[in-house]
Amino acid sequence: MGNVRHSGRPAQALTSTAAGARLRAARLALWALAAILAARQTAAVLTSPSGDRLTDLETWVGPEGVLHVKGSLYDSTRFTGTPFAGLVLKPLTRSAEAALGWGWTFGTLLLVVALGLVAARALPQPVSRRTSLLAAPVAISLLMLSLPVRSTLWLGQTSVIPVLLVLLGCFAVRGQRASGLCLGLAAALQPTVLLFAPLLWFTGRRRAALTTAGTFAACTALAWAALPHDSVAYWVHHMAGAGLGGKADGLANQSLHGALLRLGLTGPLEITLFLLLGAAVAGLALGRAVRYAHDGQLLLAVAVTGCAAVVVSPTTWQHQLLWVLLAVVGRVGRRASDRYVWPVAVILVTTLPARMMLPDIPVMYPLRDDLVLLAALAAATAVPFLSRTSPHYQVPVAPRYAPRTPARFRRVPLLPALGRVLTRPNLLLELLLIRVVYAAYQQVRLAATGGTNSGGRAAAEHHGRLVLDAERFLHIDIEHAVNHAVVRIGWLRGFFDHYYESFHFVVPLTVLAVLYWRRPADYRWARASLGFATFLALVGFWLFPLAPPRLMPDLGIIDTVHGVQDFSKPDYGTLTALTNQYAAMPSLHFGWSLWCGIVIAVIAPKWWMKALGLLHPLFTVSAIVATGNHWVLDAVGGAAVVGAGFALSYAFQGPRTHPAPRTTTEPDREPARETTPG
Repeated sequence: MGNVRHSGRPAQALTSTAAGARLRAARLALWALAAILAARQTAAVLTSPSGDRLTDLETWVGPEGVLHVKGSLYDSTRFTGTPFAGLVLKPLTRSAEAALGWGWTFGTLLLVVALGLVAARALPQPVSRRTSLLAAPVAISLLMLSLPVRSTLWLGQTSVIPVLLVLLGCFAVRGQRASGLCLGLAAALQPTVLLFAPLLWFTGRRRAALTTAGTFAACTALAWAALPHDSVAYWVHHMAGAGLGGKADGLANQSLHGALLRLGLTGPLEITLFLLLGAAVAGLALGRAVRYAHDGQLLLAVAVTGCAAVVVSPTTWQHQLLWVLLAVVGRVGRRASDRYVWPVAVILVTTLPARMMLPDIPVMYPLRDDLVLLAALAAATAVPFLSRTSPHYQVPVAPRYAPRTPARFRRVPLLPALGRVLTRPNLLLELLLIRVVYAAYQQVRLAATGGTNSGGRAAAEHHGRLVLDAERFLHIDIEHAVNHAVVRIGWLRGFFDHYYESFHFVVPLTVLAVLYWRRPADYRWARASLGFATFLALVGFWLFPLAPPRLMPDLGIIDTVHGVQDFSKPDYGTLTALTNQYAAMPSLHFGWSLWCGIVIAVIAPKWWMKALGLLHPLFTVSAIVATGNHWVLDAVGGAAVVGAGFALSYAFQGPRTHPAPRTTTEPDREPARETTPG
């Protein structure tokens, strides 16, 4: 026994050393990523023309800026800060103009770094050593990617300062007076920060709450004494900034007031409804925040209160939405598969344009226009964040795993856990990711060649001639013959046109839906292979822009789906404004259909189902050639990326699992004893 214990210690030491080395490497990589993102944001701002960057800052302190005029700060309505902010910035109008852009940009970056460091240190305890070491670079990277920080850097705004002052007052400074001083200064710059005073009061920090109110009153009074006309304009004429910086009903105003105006409500009715709803949101949010603060989740309490401030402010511009990103610290869901929905949703909402989150459908416009507001409203009033006393706070219910299936190669699978999960992933998270990935796919596909510019057209047509020459060499240049043969048969032309337009998305989504509900393990395997194939296809679109047969001049191909194309116009009609017509190699029309056929052939229990599934790629390849939308070699390229997708899925996940048949159609129930650290 002694020998066994002795031999085990070196092995444990080696394992610990290896784990420590991996952790240090991960930490170094994350800090490098944060530095790269910071450098990229700095370069993007400073290399832009002077008239396109720091536009708000130049409005405040430029040669003809608002702070130089003899009248009111708010005569032009472009200055959106409080009178106290104008009083603080006024000395900068002469001394800082020479190095304004550089100094302000680097200063803002330092504030963002400080904000990330303070937020990382404020995570609810206990946290693992890995989390404590990686939290700071992850937080800074997310901040650099977020739309509020990017907007702040681009416009030259001060919106990072109130958030940082609140975090410093709540987590860094010692003593209630110093804490209240920080929050009071923040409220003087952003008045709705006063919501934090009740939070301090009801959590037992009453001296800090009184100091917050007193500091805010003193700073506001100081600004009123120095700038009385401007103070009247801000607090009375504009009702704490309402109407400054742009139209209150503009999409950029992500506040409850802006949303009500966009719904068509105006006048006393809108104001009354805004005040009533704002009071309800503030009261509910403060009650939740106090509860989370007593639970030991003060950072979450701060985030909830900040989200309420976003909602109840008369105007909340994009650069003032950092509070929503802080809400990512809340934990939601008892199952491991549910745990990632909220943080992923918050990160996507605060880093991506709203049009990437929801489809471009008119019925979705009200939701899309107010997406960040809805996220803030949900965080403030509705999201069921877990209490630290919950048994699932630290350890969520783990998914069920299948036994590992032996692979043909020793190093496969590279990521074993990906291929062994038997339970369904969270549906909301899947739909969210599918939507975002498809939106990114659309953007990359559209931008791959520069679309309609003459250079992209010339390159695409040159590649088209190369493909045609290759097909002639291989004696497979059948596009013209098939196209003209189908055109002569009306019903066949109609069938292929309908098939080309109708089944490209319907069949893959149907296959994914059936697998998700009936075969969760196979769903993960099939989804991964489809994702890899699509990514490889995007690389092909980017590297090899290709004109399809219907867009090749003098070839004589009849475009049966889109109609006659005018080759004298570089965009060949209005269709090119919607999609990249030169993203032909490889053909995802055929690639996705082949993926469907293979998945159905592998999984379907009956031979006739397998045969029916394989008819789909057969009809699709016939349709893409007959309608003139693809070359035969495009289909070969589509088959190649699909094969590579399945190969990559095999490499990362290993062979697909073969779970035992289930005897119930009830939702997945994971045994509570199968737990993993969250």
